[in-house]
Amino acid sequence: MAYFDAASAAPLHPVARQALLASLDEGWADPARLYREGRRARVLLDAAREAAAEAVGCRPDELIFTSSGTRAVHTGIAGALAGRRRVGRHLIVSAVEHSSVLHSAELLDAAGGTVTQVPVDRTGRVEPSAYGDALRGDTALACLQSANHEVGTEQPVAEVAQVCRAAGVPLLVDAAQSLGWGPVEGDWSLLTASAHKWGGPSGVGLLVVRKGVRFAPQGPVDERESGRAPGFENIPAIVAAAASLRAVRAEAAEEALRLRELTERIRVRVPQVVPDVEVVGDPVRRLPGVVTFSCLYVDGEALLHELDREGFSVSSGSSCTSSTLTPSHVLRAMGVLSEGNVRVSLPVGGTEEDVERFLTVLPGAVAAVREKLGAPAASEVAREEDVLVVDSLGKRCPIPVIELAKVIGDVRVGALVRVLSDDEAARLDIPAWCEMRNQEYVGEEPADKGTAYLIRRVS
Repeated sequence: MAYFDAASAAPLHPVARQALLASLDEGWADPARLYREGRRARVLLDAAREAAAEAVGCRPDELIFTSSGTRAVHTGIAGALAGRRRVGRHLIVSAVEHSSVLHSAELLDAAGGTVTQVPVDRTGRVEPSAYGDALRGDTALACLQSANHEVGTEQPVAEVAQVCRAAGVPLLVDAAQSLGWGPVEGDWSLLTASAHKWGGPSGVGLLVVRKGVRFAPQGPVDERESGRAPGFENIPAIVAAAASLRAVRAEAAEEALRLRELTERIRVRVPQVVPDVEVVGDPVRRLPGVVTFSCLYVDGEALLHELDREGFSVSSGSSCTSSTLTPSHVLRAMGVLSEGNVRVSLPVGGTEEDVERFLTVLPGAVAAVREKLGAPAASEVAREEDVLVVDSLGKRCPIPVIELAKVIGDVRVGALVRVLSDDEAARLDIPAWCEMRNQEYVGEEPADKGTAYLIRRVS
């Protein structure tokens, strides 16, 4: 089985396993106690904190360990907002942040605060000037991920940090996806990360709060982790997290070059072997091991099952899954195709043989799904009609686009097709289809049920 979902959770690094087992016998006691067992545990905890701080590029007393990366984000945002409550209750986030950031933003909005979402371009990247435009006198905090978890696009953190610093606003960076590859550049104020993203054990997160940043921990506190993360520290897991971070950093430069070559091979070859594919994300400024593409006329869940049967574990941001009826918020913000979306994220040590086998298997898997869904044939017979109505009400992604593709050849050049759909994904996927197929997307209009999408045949 080829595991291609390292952006969700990386396999446990061998160094993490060794450190975890070695510290089980020494790190079980309470590090706050003064007897011998407690002192041993304290030595392990302090050493792990120093190693993690060195990797981040901060002081050890600026870094605390939390129970997860999500908890680090929630704690960091809540504490920073509370610490600057006299300034105001305005929060800035990008439209493609991780759900943990967006959920914190929703909580602030529900409590009477205000949130500004900064848009991204079609590669998923923000413009630093857009953060400057969003800053206000009552802005308490800005958030920006270092790299996107779905499409791999790296963000201009240093430039955004400079804009925020000039305005006196702290910037929180979610570095979950990038920290294993190197420190985050720029004059940021807070940083979060998650150990299971770089090959450490799950259940360990990092929160860094720079000296001088106003921060007020929320909720019950105790003496643990500077009062910012209550609860008994999981010292063996923390030791394993810090040890594996140091280990992956030592391998990062060489491994990044190797994985970039493999993901570039996927980016180039997928459109060559599979028709009607859109490769998404920045082609250059991206994480080494992540490549994402979307396939027209494909049910994302069905494609994942086909690939799983062929021995590949991949993930998807497609709206065509049983868990959601709306597209990934990342793909929606980028304005790219969402149906049939596949994210390949190679783990450290991912092999060329597995990538080549994936490229061999993928065309057949896509073709099988398209055949089951009745995707359009290559040739169509034209018909002289001014307007053709396609009723796709009650049909979910990717069926509305498939039905559009089947009939576009039935109208004369210059005529319209009117697609009726009540699927939210159609609002994203129909314009994306038009761009990919060189047809004109005219716009949308209200309908008796759902929405009518207007497409003009150009070619």
